[in-house]
Amino acid sequence: MKESDVIHLRGMEFYAYHGVMEEEQVLGQRFLIDVDIFLKKPVSMQDNLAETVNYAEVYQVIKNCVLDQRYQLIETLAEKIALEITTGFRCSGVRVEVHKPNAPVSGILKDISVEIIREKKDESIFKFGEQ
Repeated sequence: MKESDVIHLRGMEFYAYHGVMEEEQVLGQRFLIDVDIFLKKPVSMQDNLAETVNYAEVYQVIKNCVLDQRYQLIETLAEKIALEITTGFRCSGVRVEVHKPNAPVSGILKDISVEIIREKKDESIFKFGEQ
């Protein structure tokens, strides 16, 4: 079995204005975000923040992606979050799930979400805490 360390950020809740319909863009709605950050190497025994990903910084990046821009598609929002994490942090990949629990769909459902998984393309790019 290959060793793997993953940092999970679950249930981040934001009120934002993403959507295709005019009502979504004017009234806004809740979005829930789940993110898994796959670390480049196991770091749990090193007990050193510089050797891992600072999840407080990741949270701020996600918050900025959700609140500072407006997208019609939650797929685009998920892609933007994944891009910011993979280019800004020392990780090997990311899984981003964007939930739209109050999507304007005529039917009874708990949730609509999109999930994307991206591997890091360029290992040389770091924005935060580069060592």
